[in-house]
Amino acid sequence: MIPTFLLFIFLASSSVGSILSLNQEGIYLQQLKHGFDDSDGIFSTWNERDNTPCKWAGVTCSQSSVTAVDLSNANIAGPFPSVVCLLTSLTFLSLYNNSVNSTLPDLSACQNLQHLNLAQNLLTGSLPPSLAEMVNLKHLDLAGNNFSGDIPISFGRFQKLEVLSLVFNLLDGTIPSCLGNISTLKQLNLSYNPFAQGRIPHEIGNLVNLEILWLTDCNLVGPIPDSLGRLNRLTDLDLALNALNGPVPSSLTWLTSVVQIELYNNSLTGRLPSTGWSNMTALRLFDASMNGLTGMIPEELCSLPLESLHLYENNLEGNLPESIANSPNLYELRLFENRLTGELPKDLGRNSPLVLIDVSSNQFSGQIPKGLCEKGFLEEMLMIYNSFSGEIPSSLGECRSLTRIRLGNNRFSGEVPEGFWSLPNVYLLELVSNSFSGGIAKTIAGATNLSTLFISWNNFSGVIPDEIGFLDSLLEFTGSNNLFSGSLPTSIVNLGQLEKLDLHNNHLSGYLPSEIHSWNKLNELNLANNQLSGIIPDETGNLTSLNNLDLSGNQFSGKIPYGLQNLKLNKLNLSNNRLSGDIPPLYAKENYKNSFIGNPGLCGDINGLCETKSVGYKWLLTTIFVLAGMVFIAGLVWFHSKYKNFKNANKEEPNKSKWTLMSFHKLGFSEQEILGSLDEDNVIGRGSSGTVYKVVLSDGEAVAVKKLFGLSKIDGESGEDLEKGCSKEDRCFEAEVETLGKIRHKNIVKLWCCCSTKDCKLLVYEYMSNGSLGDLLHSGKSGLLDWPIRYKIALDSAEGLSYLHHDSVPPIVHRDVKSNNILLDSDFGARVADFGLAKPVDAIGKGVKSMSVIAGSCGYIAPEYAYTLRVNEKSDIYSFGVVILELVTGKRPISPEYGEKDLVKWVCATFDQKGVDNVIDPKLESCFKDEICKVLNVGLLCTSPLPVNRPSMRKVVKMLQEVRAEFYEMKGVSKDGKLTPYYYEDAASDNGSLA
Repeated sequence: MIPTFLLFIFLASSSVGSILSLNQEGIYLQQLKHGFDDSDGIFSTWNERDNTPCKWAGVTCSQSSVTAVDLSNANIAGPFPSVVCLLTSLTFLSLYNNSVNSTLPDLSACQNLQHLNLAQNLLTGSLPPSLAEMVNLKHLDLAGNNFSGDIPISFGRFQKLEVLSLVFNLLDGTIPSCLGNISTLKQLNLSYNPFAQGRIPHEIGNLVNLEILWLTDCNLVGPIPDSLGRLNRLTDLDLALNALNGPVPSSLTWLTSVVQIELYNNSLTGRLPSTGWSNMTALRLFDASMNGLTGMIPEELCSLPLESLHLYENNLEGNLPESIANSPNLYELRLFENRLTGELPKDLGRNSPLVLIDVSSNQFSGQIPKGLCEKGFLEEMLMIYNSFSGEIPSSLGECRSLTRIRLGNNRFSGEVPEGFWSLPNVYLLELVSNSFSGGIAKTIAGATNLSTLFISWNNFSGVIPDEIGFLDSLLEFTGSNNLFSGSLPTSIVNLGQLEKLDLHNNHLSGYLPSEIHSWNKLNELNLANNQLSGIIPDETGNLTSLNNLDLSGNQFSGKIPYGLQNLKLNKLNLSNNRLSGDIPPLYAKENYKNSFIGNPGLCGDINGLCETKSVGYKWLLTTIFVLAGMVFIAGLVWFHSKYKNFKNANKEEPNKSKWTLMSFHKLGFSEQEILGSLDEDNVIGRGSSGTVYKVVLSDGEAVAVKKLFGLSKIDGESGEDLEKGCSKEDRCFEAEVETLGKIRHKNIVKLWCCCSTKDCKLLVYEYMSNGSLGDLLHSGKSGLLDWPIRYKIALDSAEGLSYLHHDSVPPIVHRDVKSNNILLDSDFGARVADFGLAKPVDAIGKGVKSMSVIAGSCGYIAPEYAYTLRVNEKSDIYSFGVVILELVTGKRPISPEYGEKDLVKWVCATFDQKGVDNVIDPKLESCFKDEICKVLNVGLLCTSPLPVNRPSMRKVVKMLQEVRAEFYEMKGVSKDGKLTPYYYEDAASDNGSLA
C-alpha cells in the first residue's frame, strides 16, 4: 500500500498549483471526479474554486471533515476510486446503481469506513480477502455485480459486520462455514449465486444475532440443519429455489420471532417454471433424486406469529394444521404444488388479514371456509386442481376486495351466488371444469374490472344476459361445453376489447350479428357445435386480428364472405353447415378441405367438393378469362400512351423536390427508378416507422424500400424513444442509416442507399423474398419451416447479433430483436433488420444510458428493462431467447392461450406439467427431437430472469454450433471424430461485456 499512497500524495501535490484554494480532502475528491465518466453532470457542483467540498452534491461533512460520500444512482462509470481511503474521517460510502467497473482494489486502508455500498455495478474478479481488515465495517453490500470465485475464508474475521449482502453475483465456490464466526451479523444475504452444490453450513446456527437469512437459489442440497432453530431473533428465513430435501425440521418451530418463511421451489418439478431454467437447472433436468421437502407441515410451525408462509412446489403431504387459522398477522399463504390432503381449517381467514391464499395443485377436499374473507382484505383466491366440493359460500359474494379468483378443476356444484358475479375489482374469474349450474346472473354488469371470464365445462344454462355487453374491460370469454341456449345477446358486439370468444358446444341459436366489426382486437372466435343460423356476416372479413375462426357444426347458410381472404388465419373451420356457392380462391385448396366438408352446396377446386358442378362452369370461366385478357391488353396500350406524355411533361418542368442520395454500396440504379415504383400495388408491409415497398428494377433485380413520413414530435413526448418507435421519424431514419451504413456482415440486412427530402425519407435495402420470420412462422406457411431451416435461422440470427455485440466498433445494442425483424432470403438465410431503435454502447463499458420509456416489442422485453429502463446487450439476448422459443414451439410471444403468462413462462410451465413433447411444435419431425431439446435449452438460458445468467451472444453462437456438431457426431457423420460435447453448466461463465 505504501507506493500507492506515495502516488496519491504526488498527484495531490501536483494539483496545488491549479487548485490553490481547495483543501486537501477536496483535492482527493477532485481526483475521484476525474476518474469517472459523468453523463448526467452529478459532479457539476464540485467546483475546484471552493475552499471545502462540504457543499458538493453527495458529500456530507462533520466539523469540516468529509464523513460521507453518496453517489447512488448517478449514472457514473469508471474504476473504483481508491483515493477515498485518504479521507480519514469517511464512514459512509455509497456508489449504488452505477457502472463502476474493473476489479475491487485492496481497501484495508479505509479503517474508519462503516458503511460500504457498491451494489448494482459492473465490478468483476474475486472478492478481496483484505475487506475483512476493515475493522470498523458494519455494512457491506456488493449485490448485483459480477464477482466470481469463492467467498474468502478471511470473511469469518469481520469484527463488527452486521450486514453482508452478496446477492446476484457469479460466486461459484461453496458457502464457507467460517461465516458462522461473524457473531455480530444481523443480515446474511447470499441469494442468486451459482454456488457449487453444497449443504447449508450448520455453523450458520451460531449467528444468534441474525435477523435475516437469505440463501435463495444457492444450489443447496440435503436437509435443513437443526442448528437454524437457534436463531431466535430471526424474522425472515428464505431457503427457496434450491434442492433441499427431507422434512421441515421441528427445530424451526423455535424461531419465535420469525414472521416470514420461504421454503418454496425445492423440488425439481417446482423449479423450472419459476426460474426459466437457469444454467444450473439445465443440468438437473433428469435428476430424479431432487425431490424437495417431504413429510408433514409441523403443527408448531403454523403456531408462530407468521405473516407470510411460502412452502409451494415441494412434496409435502398430510393436512394443513388447524393452528394456522389462529395466526393473527397472516396475510399470505402459498402452498400450491404439494401433496397436501384433507380440508382447509374451517376458521381460516377469520382471525387474520388474509390477502392471498394459493393452495392449487394439491389433494384438498371439502368446502371453502366461509370466513376466508372475514377481515375484508382477501384479494387472490387460487384453488385450482384439487377436489373441493359444495357451493361457493355466499359470504364471498360480499368480498369486494377480491381481484383474482381461480377455482377451476374441482368438484364444486350448485349455483354461483349473485354477488359473486358482480365483484367490482375482480379481473380474472375462472370456474372451469366443475359442476356449477344455473345461469350467469344479470348482476355481472357490476364486474366492471373483469377482463377474463373462464367458465367452460360446467352445467351453466339459460341465456347469456345482455349485461355481459357492459363489461368494457372484457378480453376473454370462454364458456364452452355448457348448456347455454337462446341467441347471442345483442350487446355482445359492444365488447370492443374482446380478444377471445369461445362458446362452442352449447345450444345457442339465432344469428351472428353483423355489428361484429367492432371486435377489431378479436384473435379467436369459436362458436362451433351450436344451432346458429343465417349468413356469416361480410363484416367477419374486417376482423383483421382474427387468427382462429371456428363456426363448424351449426346451420349457417348462404355464401362464404370473400373478405375472409383478408385475414391471416391459422385455423379456419366452417364444416358441417348449410353453406353454398363458391369457396373463396385463397381457401379453395386441398389442405383446407376439412374446413368445408359437410356443406353440400359449396363448390371449389377441391377433390370431393362439388366436382360435377365445377365442370359446368369451365366454359364460363374460359369466357371470363378471354374477356379479361382483352381488357388488360387495351389497358396496357392506354397506360403506355399516358406514361409517355407524362415523361415528356416532366422533361419540360423541373422536379420541384430535390432528392439527396447517399449510397453505401456500388449501385446499378438511380433514385428516379425507385421513386417511380412507390405505389400501393407494390406495398409489402406497414410498420410503426413506415411503409415498405417491393421495387423491381430494370435489370430484373428487386429491392425493398422503406418510406418514412413526418418529422413532428409526438405530443407530450420529450424522451428520445417511444414504445416500438422513435419520438421523431427522422431519428429512426438517422439511427438506421448510421448503424447499417457501416455494417458489412452476411447476417445483417444490407442497406444499399438512402434518399431524402425535407418531407420524405427512403431507405433502400436488399430484398428478402421470404419476408419476415414472424410472418412466415405464424401463418399457414409455417410448414415450409422444417427443423433444419429453423436451426439455420437461429444460428444465422445469432451470428448477426454476435457481430453487433462483439465485433462492431462501437458495439451496438439492437433493442428490438423479434421474429418480425429477422428477414429471410430465398434460401431461408436470416438477416437481422430494423435498426430504428439501435444504440451504440460506450467504449468504457457502462452500457446504453437509461431510457426515458420502454422501447421494444411486447413479449420480447427483458424483465429487468421493464423496471430499470437500463438497457445493455443482455436485453437483446433475452429477446433472442424468445425468438428461439418461437422457433421451437411455433407459437407467438404473447397469446390469449397463455392466460397471464407470456411464451417464456408458458414453455416452462408446460414442460413441467406435461413434458417436453407438449412444448415442441407438432409440425417438427420427431427424428430431430434431441437437437430441438438442446436448442430449447439455449433459448431458456437466454431468457433467464437474471441478466448475469444469460450467456453472451458469442457464447450462444458457440452453443448452437456445437448442438449441430453433437447431432452429426451422434449420427456418425463427424469428420474428425474428435468433437467434444458442450455442457451447459458453463453457459453463463462468459458474460460477454461489451466493454
